[in-house]
Amino acid sequence: MTSFNHDTYISPFTWRYGSSQMREIYSERHKRILLRRIWIALATAQMEAGLVTQKQVEELLAHKTDIDVDRATEIENIIHHDLMAEIKTYAEQCPSAAAIIHLGATSMDVLDNMDAMRLKEALTIIIDKSKELLSLFVDKMSEYKDMPCMAFTHIQPAEPTTVGYRIAQSAQDLIDDIKDLERVKDNIKGKGMKGAVGTAASYCELLKNTKLNATQMEDKVMSKLNLKAFSAATQVYTRKQDLRVVNALSSLSCTLYKFFIDFRILQSPPIGEWSEPFGKNQVGSSAMPFKRNPINSEKIDSLCRFVSSQPNTVWQNSAQTLLERTLDDSANRRVTLPSSFLATDEILITAIKVVKNMNIHKTAIERNMKTYGIFAASERLLMELGRNGANRQEMHEVIREHSLKAWKEVQEGKANTLKNDLINDKVILKYVSKEKADELLNADEYIGDAPLRTSMIINEAKQIL
Repeated sequence: MTSFNHDTYISPFTWRYGSSQMREIYSERHKRILLRRIWIALATAQMEAGLVTQKQVEELLAHKTDIDVDRATEIENIIHHDLMAEIKTYAEQCPSAAAIIHLGATSMDVLDNMDAMRLKEALTIIIDKSKELLSLFVDKMSEYKDMPCMAFTHIQPAEPTTVGYRIAQSAQDLIDDIKDLERVKDNIKGKGMKGAVGTAASYCELLKNTKLNATQMEDKVMSKLNLKAFSAATQVYTRKQDLRVVNALSSLSCTLYKFFIDFRILQSPPIGEWSEPFGKNQVGSSAMPFKRNPINSEKIDSLCRFVSSQPNTVWQNSAQTLLERTLDDSANRRVTLPSSFLATDEILITAIKVVKNMNIHKTAIERNMKTYGIFAASERLLMELGRNGANRQEMHEVIREHSLKAWKEVQEGKANTLKNDLINDKVILKYVSKEKADELLNADEYIGDAPLRTSMIINEAKQIL
């Protein structure tokens, strides 16, 4: 087999991104093992029809893992057909069974079923890791569901929320993503054994006067592969299946992009409430030794952008499968499907590491609450004034004027005087006592039912874990 090293271009997915488990699924060796599984399943079904002998099936089984990519590549360089090269390689190892390998089949009977098997395997890895991440979200939501912090709208301080409730937004989306991934996985189908244009004409002819018809043979093959078959197919399974798979990966990436771009904002020192784990010997910048860049979150968002761009390619593949089949999807599917899974795999690996070890900085949270929370709590005071008979519009104007003055002072680096101004305003004191106003302006208590709603998401998450 050709040896790859760092003297030539190799994909980052070959060595840098993704798990060895995912790389193995999309390895040439695993691909060829799956192809041989399909040929064995086909031969076994055809043995029941009396077309293949027990000896031939046993010979195929004996060499099912004797993968020789070097020999197959040598043959492919001569005949320019990768699947036929693998058939010939297998045939050389199985002289008695050589004549019946791939009997009645067309290339995509084998390749598309192989791809469907890999999709199920790869989706299993993604689902398992997504659930691991969701479990970590549950831990963080449980720990921080009651911790007040400033929420931001338009990237401006708004009203308080809680740290747990902020995480719950992404957890809720992740729950939906996992359900979607599971639905997609459960509905993965292979082409089945339907021949050149999907009519199974070759099999119908081959099986004349035998114990099986073409549909029965297909059922037996697919049962051995633990794979459902599409009822109808052309030379290929509908490429809408690839679109459903990659769309599900893209949706998951959207959820994680949102969470980690927020993480990056929250790690920025002016806010400073969250931070990634930072290794003892980690270097943040080649120029600025003090830097603690959010490199993991940035990598996640970078790869999420990549995954988000892939649905267009598989959309085109599906829409432009002209008539019963064209080959203009083949080359890009070799890149798009593995890369989408490997990128998503790396996203999840990194996300798990960051969320598991993320730092929540209480001091910074309290600082931001002290600086900005009072402005939000003034709304709480406004509600109480309205309940006590004050004119809502008049009270809004009183609070607005005090707020603008205090905001200007905060921007100039001065102390925030809003609370003192409000609890001593004579108009406000006509409707509430100074002590009550002081109590109402405690923003830590102005979090509504955020803890309850966080608990609701925790319970929803636990139902699918």
